[in-house]
Amino acid sequence: MHFAKLNGQVPREKPVHSPESSGPASKRAIHIVVTHQGIMRLLAFIPVTIALQRNTMSMSASPPKRLCVLGGSGYVGREVCTRAVARGWEVASLSRRGENPVPGDAALDLVDWVRGDAANAKDVQAFVKDADAVVHAVGLLFDVDSGLTQFSKVVSGSGSVPGEESTYDRITRQTAFNAIDATANRLRLPFAPRTPFAFVSCAESGWPDVSGGSFVESNLAPEWLGRYLVAKRAVEAKLNDNTVKLRPIIYRPSLIWSWGKLDVLPIIPVFNLASALGVPFVDRTIRVGTLADAIVAGVAGDAEGVQRFAAMDELAAEGRA
Repeated sequence: MHFAKLNGQVPREKPVHSPESSGPASKRAIHIVVTHQGIMRLLAFIPVTIALQRNTMSMSASPPKRLCVLGGSGYVGREVCTRAVARGWEVASLSRRGENPVPGDAALDLVDWVRGDAANAKDVQAFVKDADAVVHAVGLLFDVDSGLTQFSKVVSGSGSVPGEESTYDRITRQTAFNAIDATANRLRLPFAPRTPFAFVSCAESGWPDVSGGSFVESNLAPEWLGRYLVAKRAVEAKLNDNTVKLRPIIYRPSLIWSWGKLDVLPIIPVFNLASALGVPFVDRTIRVGTLADAIVAGVAGDAEGVQRFAAMDELAAEGRA
C-alpha cells in the first residue's frame, strides 16, 4: 500500500469503486489506511509538542527582562553591562555623565545610558521603576576626606575623580539606600517574586566574622578604611532588613583587577599567596570580568546573601556555561 505526502500531510487513499469495494476485506483496508494516517499525524505532532515544551522551559529559565545598573559606566559596572547585554538582558545604567564610556563598543552601545544623580532619591526612583533586577556598582576607594584623592585617577578603573561631596557616606551608603528604598517600595502585585538586588561590597566588610579580622581592623587599618567599611556594612545591613521584597546578593571581592589596571598588579601575588596559605582575613583577588559574570549570574539565578571569592568563582562559571 502506497502513501503519497503533500505539504507534510498524508492524504486519505480513495477506495477503488468495484463490486468488491464494499466487502469486508475492503472495509478492513480502509480502516488500515485511516489508522495508519492517525498514527502518522500523531508522530508528526510529537516533535512540535517537544519543541513547545523546550521553548517553555527556556522561557522559564531566562533572566528577568530589565536590569538597572547604578554606576554602569564605572570599572565594575561597565563589565556588568557588557555581560548582561550578551546574555539577553535589556540593560540601563544610571551615572553622572549618562554616557557610554566606550563609544562604538557593540554591547555597550545597546545600553540605555541615563544621566542622573544616584544620591538623589527622585532620580533613582524614576530609574528603577521598571527594573526586574538592580545592581549597585557605585563606589570609590579614596573619598574627599581621605587625604588620598590625588591617587583616585590611578586606582579608579574608570579614571573618575571624587567631587567636593564625594564621601563614603554619600557615594556608597546614600546611593545604595536610595536604590534599596526605591526598589522595595514600588507598587507590587500580590505574591510577586522578590526583586534581585546585587551590591558590590568588599572582603574587608567580613573581617569581624573571621579570625584576626577584628584585630587588624582595630589596630592596623587606616582611618579612611574604617569609614569605608562603615558605609559598606550599613548597606549590607539595610539589604538584610528588606528580604521580604528583595533578594539581596552581597558580593565581597578583595582586590579587583584586570591586565589593564596596573596599580594593583604588583600586590596581587601577595594577596593570593596569603589567601592560599590560609590567612583568614585575606581573600584571594578577583578579575573584574569574573566578578561581573558572577553578578549577572547571581541576579538571573537564585543566589542570595554574602558571596566570597569561592562562591563568586562558582557563579561566574555557571554564567559562562
